[in-house]
Parts: sequence; C-alpha cells; structure tokens
Amino acid sequence: MSGHGHGHGHGHGGCEGEHEPAERGLEYGLYQKIDLEKMQCLNESRDGDGKLVFKPWDQRHERDKYVESDADEELLFNIPFTGSVKLKGIIISGENDDSHPAEVRLYKNIPQMSFDDTGREPEQAFRLNRDPTAELEYPTKISRFSNVQHLSIHISKNFGEENTRVYYIGLRGEFSQAHRHEVTICNYEASANPADHKVESVIPQTNFIS
Repeated sequence: MSGHGHGHGHGHGGCEGEHEPAERGLEYGLYQKIDLEKMQCLNESRDGDGKLVFKPWDQRHERDKYVESDADEELLFNIPFTGSVKLKGIIISGENDDSHPAEVRLYKNIPQMSFDDTGREPEQAFRLNRDPTAELEYPTKISRFSNVQHLSIHISKNFGEENTRVYYIGLRGEFSQAHRHEVTICNYEASANPADHKVESVIPQTNFIS
C-alpha cells in the first residue's frame, strides 16, 4: 500500500505536493461534526443550500453545490457542532468575480443568532481575498476558539455584486466528543419523574390510613 503511495507521489513529481493535500483533507474534516439537522443559513436564496457548502476537502472545487444570498450580499451561518471544537482555521471559496465574499466575522456559542445580533463585537474578523480554488486559509486566534459548541459565520460584504455566492467553507481544527454522562443524567431524571409522581400520590394515602 505504501509502495502504491510512493509511486503515485513520484508520478506527480515529488512527494511534498502529493502528501500535503491529503493531510489538509484530514485536518478539514470538521464538516462531519456539524449537526446539519439544526444548522441554519439566513438570507439564503434557496432553503437548505447553506448546508451544501460544508463538504469534503476533495469536493471543494465542485461547482454544482453552492449557496447564494437572497435580499442583499449578506449571509449568516449558524453552525452547531455535535461536540466541542477547537477552531484553528477557515477557508471560504466563491466565484472568481465580485460575488465572492470580501469580509467575514466569526462568533462563537450564540445559538440562533440573527442579523440583529451581528452588531456586536465578533471573536474575530477577516478581510478576504478572492479564492476560487479554496487554497487560502485564515488562521483563527485559537485561544478565542478553544471551546466552540456553536459557530456563527457572518459574511458581511462581497466585492461589489448584489448577491454573494459561496462554493465551499472549510473548517480546520480539533473535535472533542460531548460528555456522555450529562446525557445519562438527563435521561435518568426524565424517566424518574413519573415514578416521583406515583410516590407522591401514594404517600398521602399511607398517611391517611395510619
């Protein structure tokens, strides 16, 4: 298997360029940890399209899946994760024209964020370059993004077009599973409630009899 990998690398003229994309692909695997059922994209022109741009690294150049803004150039992604994320970097890729996002603002742990909330100070903001090939990573301040259960990405402007188009958003970082015992406690309490009610209804009768 390693022999095949080697030959593959040499066929492309050197190993470095061959190995780097594979490793980056693994690093950009956080899209698998998004709770897509609960994810929202505000101001998308077609319902559900915002989810399509969080896709595997090797599909980042595909143009058939994208999201386009509706009323103006702004988009707001509300992204809940299935655990805790340490976000290290972000890639945002669009068309090689004025519809490409020009500025992005990142917020953490504000579920159900709306455009009204975007006036507050973001954890970090970036001025973007046009990146149709999805190669430019913007590194985050990791100390600010070390315990993220929910990430909001506000694309506040593009390069001058009426609407914004995004093909790919890549999130690089580390993922930790949510603590299972919290779920267990919730389930225990939920199932214990009916029993509690029975006990309460029995106790007065017992007291009455004695």
